[in-house]
Amino acid sequence: MATKKLHLVTAIVQHHLGGAVIDAALKGGATGATYYYAQGTGVRQTLGTAAENIEIGKRVVSILVAPVHTEKVLQAVIAAGEIDKPGGGVAYVQEVVQAVGFVAPKA
Repeated sequence: MATKKLHLVTAIVQHHLGGAVIDAALKGGATGATYYYAQGTGVRQTLGTAAENIEIGKRVVSILVAPVHTEKVLQAVIAAGEIDKPGGGVAYVQEVVQAVGFVAPKA
């Protein structure tokens, strides 16, 4: 049976912070996460010498959550991934029209 009214929280963070982001999301109310490794371009190329501390390798973490948990999970991800720091990554939320297989957290 399909579930409706979900959010997808996606975080792109420095590789070494990926595990902390997943742990924080789970503590924030998420029931699971999917991640993969990526490499991209952007802020690292524009910061000059300040970019030396930004890892090239990234971890992309996708977290499907019920809307009631979205804000708490997002804030936990931002803190754990150091996304609020320059070059720390990016996080965003998308509405999910329909999902199959989502296991809602127990109340």
